Amino acid sequence: MPTWRRSHSRALGLALGFALDKIFADPRRGHPVAAFGRAAGFLEKRLYGDSRVRGSVFAALSVGAVAGAGIALERVTRSGRGSAFTQTAATAAATWAVLGGTSLAREGERMARTLSDGDLTAARGRLGHLCGRDPSRLDSAGIARAALESVAENTSDAVVAPLFWGACLGVPGLLAYRAINTLDAMVGHRSPRYQRFGWASARLDDLANHLPARITGLLGAVAAPIVGGSPRRALSTMLRYGYRHPSPNSGVCEAAFAGALGVRLGGLNHYAGRDEFRPHLGEGAPPTPQDLRNGVRLARTVNLLALATAAAITLRPSRERQQTG
Repeated sequence: MPTWRRSHSRALGLALGFALDKIFADPRRGHPVAAFGRAAGFLEKRLYGDSRVRGSVFAALSVGAVAGAGIALERVTRSGRGSAFTQTAATAAATWAVLGGTSLAREGERMARTLSDGDLTAARGRLGHLCGRDPSRLDSAGIARAALESVAENTSDAVVAPLFWGACLGVPGLLAYRAINTLDAMVGHRSPRYQRFGWASARLDDLANHLPARITGLLGAVAAPIVGGSPRRALSTMLRYGYRHPSPNSGVCEAAFAGALGVRLGGLNHYAGRDEFRPHLGEGAPPTPQDLRNGVRLARTVNLLALATAAAITLRPSRERQQTG
């Protein structure tokens, strides 16, 4: 298939997969990412040891197997009659499987409604769908902040980053990124069990999200007027506060959203068995349920801008086409 046909098939596949996520979101049962998680859990049981070396082998095997499957799938779809259709279909299916923007937005909206209704018990019960903090120690304001921070961070993880890597590397990029992000959620946290074993997975996730997180922050600044915010304030907040977060990537996204919405994020976070203080991001008041609702609206706009960005990356003139044009 000529180069231009491959690039158009990839761009169309990303757009179709994005649309499929809008329509169907994440299935409650039988999700491909859940299947990968089970397989990775099986491998972890056989490789686990309190060692960075073992953790690195675990990450390499897990991600390598998924990336290899993606490479094989792309090679198969590029050959034979109907290759443009099969490559588009494969890209669309992979994109749908790895995106999570619709489910994230729905959870954010549901949380905003619950908090607006004053049902703190229900809000505490739903917080686990968005993040891993201990809800029993949070009031309404604390839950609103936790939910908004999760929406901001996961806009990058669930949408911008997979679209970026899909645009750059196709199906292998889509699948490998989701595998990396899933491993980070499984073993990349700082607990006694995973301090060494999860080191490689966490560092790999930091690397894979470095550019997408900053793209998310920039797109959040561009989209700030959608929620009555200032692009300049969003960008300056991202540059001033983003580096203060212990995560090299989450802080960029959260600070950009804080600046766009005119709120202050960060503070004391409660987890099972430990408390962590996160530096404040932004200069406004703590977020309200309405700010959370606006944050979801901002995230949806960023998602659309991310799709346009991915299409631009995919369809950019290649050196080969410039030489033959």
